[in-house]
Formats: sequence, structure tokens, C-alpha cells
Amino acid sequence: MAKYDEEIRKTLPYYEDFYKQVDRFLSNLKIFYKPAVAAAGIMDRKEAGMKREIRTVVYDEDLQIEAYRFEGFVRPFPGHFHEYYVIGYIESGQRALTCKNQEYAVRPGHILIFNPGDSHACVQSDGGSLDYRGFNISRDVMLSLLGELDNNQDLPVFSQNVIFDSETASCLRTLHDLVLSGSREGDKRENLLLLTALLVQKYGQPLPCCIPRYSEEIQRVCRFIQQNHSKRICLDQLCSCAGLSRSTLLRAFTRLKGVTPYRYLENVRVGQAKKLLEQGVPPIEAALQTGFSDQSHFTNYFDRFLGLSPGAYRNIFSRKK
Repeated sequence: MAKYDEEIRKTLPYYEDFYKQVDRFLSNLKIFYKPAVAAAGIMDRKEAGMKREIRTVVYDEDLQIEAYRFEGFVRPFPGHFHEYYVIGYIESGQRALTCKNQEYAVRPGHILIFNPGDSHACVQSDGGSLDYRGFNISRDVMLSLLGELDNNQDLPVFSQNVIFDSETASCLRTLHDLVLSGSREGDKRENLLLLTALLVQKYGQPLPCCIPRYSEEIQRVCRFIQQNHSKRICLDQLCSCAGLSRSTLLRAFTRLKGVTPYRYLENVRVGQAKKLLEQGVPPIEAALQTGFSDQSHFTNYFDRFLGLSPGAYRNIFSRKK
């Protein structure tokens, strides 16, 4: 026993030194914990910011256009397109935007212009949030505006997707404030006509004359999707419709449309669902009529593409009735 105690006493210095090293190591670990605490604090603030996210959508019956306002928006928008013109303005925040296979760094003061069918996607790039305002203008309304301006040209194709133009931005912001405030003043339509004239005169151009390879085949596929969007569609059906192999179809379609055939189908379905919701159709029925497997799937896509739920979108039009 005495021999055993003696051996323990001999090893004590070793263990004392060992525990001192452990204490120093743990002390140093605190340095590594601090960034984690800071990161958690930032995450909390981001979560709080997401809860303060404000989305405002107004349909103006006089002008027949939709006005959007997103504040504190942080979520990305996946690749998608619209069947109407989108004219937007960045109030604050910076985003990485991809449109028609071109990349842009958009920042406050930039005007965004998307033609019908322009595929685009964006994600926040500054660690902050997006403050954005914009208009959705249908093809029919655009033609009507051109008629009022004594402009006999066909639907315009805007040559630039991202512009910096203080004159046009001032007109856009003034009109947006009038629409969101519910103004019934006559200058509201004058502002819309002025905005249209500025955009068409400065950035409008004729339809492109060049026809990309496989353009006719891809257009045939698009018509097939539009006519059968409520049904189950597989890639082999699209290949048969186009007369192209899988690899050729996928490459050509994505190059010409900016999205895959499946994403194009989802966009068509969302666009058709919007029309049903505007007529007061319940979201679950709109989902089933447009080919979505269930309401959850439908709500997910609708919110990702448009920034608000199907029910919230339907309420905009039910209130006006």
C-alpha cells in the first residue's frame, strides 16, 4: 500500500501539469466560442427581420395593373418568368440577378425591366434585405397604352433588363405611390402613359430578326406544355413532340428559354392558377385544375415565384368585388 501511495505521489506532478494544459486549452476555446455567439445573434436578427417582412400588392382597377411592394425581403427567387411585363425599382439592398443567361449586380436606383417570357432569378448579395417596388402590366394593357400614345407598333421588346435612369425612376416612383395610396386623381393615368412612353422610346426595340437553332422545335414544345399543363407530362413526350433527343432538347430549351422544361411547366401552371384565383376560385381547386399534385406543392411554388401565398393573391381580387 505504501509502495502504491509512493507511485501516486510520483505521478502527481505529471497530472498537475496535464490539468494546467487542459485549463489553458479550455481558456483558448472561449475565443472560438465568441464568433459562434455573434453568429447566433446575427441569425436571430435575420429571423426577426424575416418576421417583419412586408409584402403589399394592390390591383388598380382604373389602370388595370398590379403594383407590388416588398420590404425586408431576404428570400431568393428561383428561375422563373411571367406572361406579362414587369417594371421594378430597387429602393435598397443588393442582389445578384441572372436574366437570359446574363448576370447583373443590381443595387439601389436600378430599374428592372422584364419582357413576357424573360427568365430571371435573383438572390441577396449584401447580407441585408431587399426593398423593391414594381408593376405587372399585361400585354393587352401595354397595347392599349401604346394606342393612347398614338404608337402603332407591335408589343415592345425592351433591349435592356437593368437600367439606371433618374428621369424614368422618378416617374415610376410617383406612379407607384399614387397606386398604393388608392388615388383616383387623373394624373395617375398620365403618369402611367409617361412611364410607358419613356421606356418604349428609350429602350424599346423591334422583335429580334435572328432565329436561333431549334427555335421552331422549342416553340412546338412550349405550345404542347401550355395546352397540356394540367396533365402529367414527361420528358419523353416533349422529345417526341420536338423530334429531338433528350440531351439536345434539354440544351436547346434551356438556352432559348432560360429555364428547364420542367421549370417552364411550373411557371405555366402558376400563371394559369393566377387567372383562376383572380376569378375567386379557391386555392385547392386552382391547384388541382392546373396540374399540381396537392395544395402544399402549389403553395410552395406560388410563393417562391410571386412572393405571396395563393390565398393572399386571391384576396386582392375578392376585396375589389
